[in-house]
Amino acid sequence: MRIVIVGAGPAGVTVAETVRQYDPQAEIVMCSGEPFPPYSPPAMLEYFSTGREVHFWKGKDVAERLGVDYRPATTVSAIAPDRKQVHLDDGESLTYDRAVLAMGARLYAPLAGEDKPGVYNFKSLSAASELMTRVREGHVRSIIVVGAGFVGVEIALLLADLGLEVTQLVRSRVMRGMLDPETSELVLAMMRERRIDVRLGADADAVAFVGKERAEAVETKAGDTVTADLMIAATGLKPNIDCLEGSDIQTDWGVVVDDHLRTNVPDVYAAGDVAATSNRITGQRSVHANFPNAVAQGRTAAYNLMGWDLPYEGADSMNSLKHLGLPVIAAGQMEGEELRVRRGSNLRKLYLQDDRIVGFRLFGDVSAAGIFRSLMNRHANVSAFRDLLLDARFGMGYVEKVAEGTLQRPPG
Repeated sequence: MRIVIVGAGPAGVTVAETVRQYDPQAEIVMCSGEPFPPYSPPAMLEYFSTGREVHFWKGKDVAERLGVDYRPATTVSAIAPDRKQVHLDDGESLTYDRAVLAMGARLYAPLAGEDKPGVYNFKSLSAASELMTRVREGHVRSIIVVGAGFVGVEIALLLADLGLEVTQLVRSRVMRGMLDPETSELVLAMMRERRIDVRLGADADAVAFVGKERAEAVETKAGDTVTADLMIAATGLKPNIDCLEGSDIQTDWGVVVDDHLRTNVPDVYAAGDVAATSNRITGQRSVHANFPNAVAQGRTAAYNLMGWDLPYEGADSMNSLKHLGLPVIAAGQMEGEELRVRRGSNLRKLYLQDDRIVGFRLFGDVSAAGIFRSLMNRHANVSAFRDLLLDARFGMGYVEKVAEGTLQRPPG
């Protein structure tokens, strides 16, 4: 069997690794638009802050060890499912028996001038490396970050720690899509303590990157012009689906897949930040872009292209900041009965429906995230110990017991 994987992020690498585990004879070709070994975009920030090459999460030699024909710096121009071919921009065509779309996504901001030079996409190692080289060589002293989701906040913290003047333009509030107002305020306060100039509200709502040859400023809805040496667009993630135009592969915001991660055309699967999958709690179909989802989807896609007929359990809606001194985790919904406790700088919030956890928000002490996620994903009824969910000791050493269904009340 010949498998062509378009993309070499966590989803694509997991497909290759899983197939190779069960099929030593499969011919695997993996294409990446990046000139690097396969890497994990979420780990780039730790790499740039520490220098440790944690972004090469499976090792620089992973393709060689797996016996994969790895094609770095290779742009896929089109997919032709009717001929079972992947077309490359150099004119070569790769024939496949099975194909996996794992092209990932890029940071973007839907503003005029977003494609101008000087606007950087920090989800690409090539673009991020270029930016960081300019910073370390002293060519950049100030940066504007447009947007303040989890990735935008992480980027701002990193750049502020490197001594840059960071201005962050936010339409309403920090991490609005994933955090409640109270937790958002805690994050905002810590960002400002770290010398990030966070500008909130309609007056800071960006409408365009401006400049003749390159982006030199951001124009706001209020008519103000905010200048900086470089700009980063970080209002959201946009799946890399341009190469699917004219292919008859169904797309919405991302690639539409069924509960086995199959696209609407035979023998083509999708996984990772490019795939629109169902949320395991709500059933809502969307692109759920995070590392655990990408790995789980890559594994499921691999099983199914080998003929296992394994349904995908659904994606987690989860984001976390655990590095750079700002620990916060958000998972699931913010609807239902709210349980809340504040201890000093630590905040814990859980959202329950019918005595089942459907979401949680943790700031400061995030040690209970694992057990809350396990309870939520298992749809466990917590009525027998709901009075203990806010106890600071809850979750310490109990994950295994939750998995076994034998959770006991904490002592004391």
